[in-house]
Amino acid sequence: MSDVPYREVTTSCNKSSDVVWHQASVSRIERCKNNGHKPVVLWFTGLSGSGKSTIANAVDKMLHDLNCHTYVLDGDNVRHGLNGDLNFTDTDRVENIRRVGEVAKLFVDAGLIVSTAFISPFIADREMVRGQLAEKEFIEVFIDTPLAICEQRDPKGLYKKARAGEIKHFTGIDSAYEAPTQAEIHVETAEKCVEECALQVISYLTQHSYLTSK
Repeated sequence: MSDVPYREVTTSCNKSSDVVWHQASVSRIERCKNNGHKPVVLWFTGLSGSGKSTIANAVDKMLHDLNCHTYVLDGDNVRHGLNGDLNFTDTDRVENIRRVGEVAKLFVDAGLIVSTAFISPFIADREMVRGQLAEKEFIEVFIDTPLAICEQRDPKGLYKKARAGEIKHFTGIDSAYEAPTQAEIHVETAEKCVEECALQVISYLTQHSYLTSK
């Protein structure tokens, strides 16, 4: 297991040359040993209404019941605070994901299994986050739900507003969604219940030995 901290990556931020990474007294390996499992980012991506947050939280509950140390970063929740200054233009969507990626990376450094539930419509942005993490510390979970079903669900009434022109830059309507082509976990929700979808993720983690620190 790697105990290397952040990868040095180039972002849009103007980082001062006086900023130096401070090494923690407790290593990542020591945290993982205490936690009893490997740290990883479960990156849930899909259209609005696809079930990302619902499934991510179901996975989180199952992991919690297995005594794993976890956290869920939810798209709406993050926009209440950390990303409250961002809109939904393509530029702001990129910055939204960049910030979330940095936070997720901190959770991984703390030894946690962190789930992120964000539309994250652009492949390049998802790959940017993957590139900031060590190998096998980023798992893309494609919540594949047809647009027609998402629009039928419309839990927040957003599709109705988008169709009426009240919301601009809405993914799937007047803003593009770039579906994953090689996601580690491909969850097709149309004919599965929430529990079945969540168990598919847990099964992957089990089969690939994420739920053990060894």
